[in-house]
Amino acid sequence: MPQNKKESLIFTVLMCAFMVFFMSIYNISLHEGISSETVKNAWMSFPLAYVVGMIFDWFIVSKIAKKIAFCIVNPESRQIAKAIVISSCMVCGMVICMSLFGAIESVGFSSTILFVWIVNIFNNFIIALPLQLLIAGPLVRFVFRRLFPEGTIVDCL
Repeated sequence: MPQNKKESLIFTVLMCAFMVFFMSIYNISLHEGISSETVKNAWMSFPLAYVVGMIFDWFIVSKIAKKIAFCIVNPESRQIAKAIVISSCMVCGMVICMSLFGAIESVGFSSTILFVWIVNIFNNFIIALPLQLLIAGPLVRFVFRRLFPEGTIVDCL
């Protein structure tokens, strides 16, 4: 887990990139089916979705998710317990925010936006939580610590 602001930013950049790209593939495949065109479309929509995801993650969701998570676990709890609870809280917040972004992208501000948003929340949550807990979390933590061993990123803020 990140231990200072710089580490947290780098970790968020990596995690957000992974989750936004794979959730984009999933969402596009819901409408178009899975094909090489799906991956291409996900890649083409990635930059805007990534920027929106980073803004939601860094400025809104992470602060709220950590406050909620530390009402559930102690800061002194085992690392794995903290990681699971924080990740679960992050998924809840990010699914709500990014599902709204997806609804706006697909139907604009039409009268069906609320319905599409609610459907998106359900569809995204059932994939995002296991993706985060079973694949993205462990993989990104592994890559992060291989690239940046503990103590190599010093927070000078």
